[in-house]
Amino acid sequence: MSESPQWLTANEERAWRGLLRMNDVLVNRTGRSLHEEFGLSGADYTILAELTRVPGGQLRMLEFARTLGWEKSRLSHQLTRMAKRGLVERTECADDRRGAYVAVTREGREAITAAAPRHVDDVRRLFIDHLTPGQITLLAEISDPVLERIDATD
Repeated sequence: MSESPQWLTANEERAWRGLLRMNDVLVNRTGRSLHEEFGLSGADYTILAELTRVPGGQLRMLEFARTLGWEKSRLSHQLTRMAKRGLVERTECADDRRGAYVAVTREGREAITAAAPRHVDDVRRLFIDHLTPGQITLLAEISDPVLERIDATD
């Protein structure tokens, strides 16, 4: 770190604080609908969405933590809560005793199948519908290299 910080300009701070606030509001609002109508937390939905995107519906724990950008302990605690509710299951890795897999269950697939239409509706209503197609493309063009750079340093 340099000796004196390079403070953010007013515009940089506005962009940074706006991004953080927008993320918090969107996550909270979409999470509220998921919880009230389907009994799922935002974290539940994120995990189920990722698991249902991969062939076979299962991932190794370490790979999954990296994919989500979560600490392994956070993922483990969340998966424990979800396993108690029958949404996911953990199995040991046959070729590596230290490794484990997490897989979506039938109940987990049913839960995300029921919740996904509402979630997509919320994402459109709260976010997508307020942007032009060009702004959506620009946002993707901005977020992709930032996330790639962060992932490369982990």
